[in-house]
Amino acid sequence: MAGFEIPKMPATTNKTIRFPNDVIDEIEKAIAGKDCTFSAFVIAAARNALRELRENDEN
Repeated sequence: MAGFEIPKMPATTNKTIRFPNDVIDEIEKAIAGKDCTFSAFVIAAARNALRELRENDEN
């Protein structure tokens, strides 16, 4: 069994982007009451979209 390793935070860069208000409202409703931040949701959504694009390019 592998020993415990302290996780490393990935390097980050601050970016300012604008979201339509309706998208902000929908995201905030989706994460309400969950252990998820707005940023974490957007990052997960972007990673999912990028993965899907890669998969589509491979086909």
